[in-house]
Amino acid sequence: MSQIGVVIRETYRRQVKAWSFLILVISPFVFILISFGVGYVSSNTGQNNNQVAVVTTDASLRHELQNSKTVTAKYGTTTRAKQAVKNDKIKGYLKIEQSKNKIAAVYHGTKHLTQNEKRSFLEVIGQKQQEINVQSADLSQAQAKALGMQPQFEQVVKTDNNDNQETIKTASFMLLLFIMYFILITYTSATAQEIAAEKGTKIMEMIFSSMTAQKYFYGKIGGIFCVIATQILIYILGGSILYSLAPRFEFSKQIFNDNKTFIDKIIANLGSLNLIYVIAGVVLFTVLAALCGALVVRPEDATKATQPALYIVMVGFFGALMLGQNPTNIIVEVLSFVPFLSSFFMPIRIIDGSAGTVQVIISLLILLASTFGLTFYVGKIYSGLILQTDDIGLLKSFRRGISIK
Repeated sequence: MSQIGVVIRETYRRQVKAWSFLILVISPFVFILISFGVGYVSSNTGQNNNQVAVVTTDASLRHELQNSKTVTAKYGTTTRAKQAVKNDKIKGYLKIEQSKNKIAAVYHGTKHLTQNEKRSFLEVIGQKQQEINVQSADLSQAQAKALGMQPQFEQVVKTDNNDNQETIKTASFMLLLFIMYFILITYTSATAQEIAAEKGTKIMEMIFSSMTAQKYFYGKIGGIFCVIATQILIYILGGSILYSLAPRFEFSKQIFNDNKTFIDKIIANLGSLNLIYVIAGVVLFTVLAALCGALVVRPEDATKATQPALYIVMVGFFGALMLGQNPTNIIVEVLSFVPFLSSFFMPIRIIDGSAGTVQVIISLLILLASTFGLTFYVGKIYSGLILQTDDIGLLKSFRRGISIK
């Protein structure tokens, strides 16, 4: 294995074995599962308390009414239904009686019936009453058929999906933005800490006696890139598993089925070029964080040294939040070509569809060129930075580092 490969392997192994990496990877899935669980429990609790019991001796009528989700079959007698209302297990019960070919329904409860519930009950009861009326009127088959004739009603609607599309675009961008911000903050700090911890040590002097500092730096960045790629791959695989299992579990089936189209479009927006922008942006900021970490003498100063990188992250994050609703804004268009910031702003335009293919290609080429260019430049001056032990400030350390050949 090459020297760079050894550094990549050791950096990768050390990073993925850390508890922080494990927590970082599983925390989104834990959050999603907890959210589904809480939503399911809350939904069930609220649904049970808002159910209505049906008390009637007509089995067919009871069966028709119980097809509704708001109707429970647990309490079939007046006594049991009254007790259930008293214990706050249901909101009320509908007592139905038939006397002299007339159906009478009375609702008793602590909460009013909703308009949908009332309409559903009246529809079933009205149909039953009509059957009784036909039988008692002793009509012929032709007369009964004529009496049951229903009017024809059709709807021709041209829906405007602009509102739904805007919601999907906003949700896609916000999700992508927060994922990138979360990863950037994590790896920017972690990279600076790791580089700063190695600075000026005897181990580094021994390593540089057998390989160049430039190769070592490339190996470090390569290892961190593999860690980032692993994390994103786990998110993709985990998301795919959740996507396939969500329709099968009771607690998530209804929510997933109701929003499947919405979810599919968001997933489509998160993929393709947007994913490349996220990865390239994270690598670019990681290289900048490594440069910042190499400028300090003590590891505890690494957080302070990464402030320039964090400021850029915050400018991109909050700028994208404020301007994300207007992708055609001239500021968004300009910043979508600026390295470091293009990872925040170009995905806005891609999701919105306001960026042409040529513009996307140019922006991506600038971002990739900046990433490779900064990596190459920091690699060239890395030996002059990492072996310094004098606490002379960030700017002076940088000047001294680039002067050392």
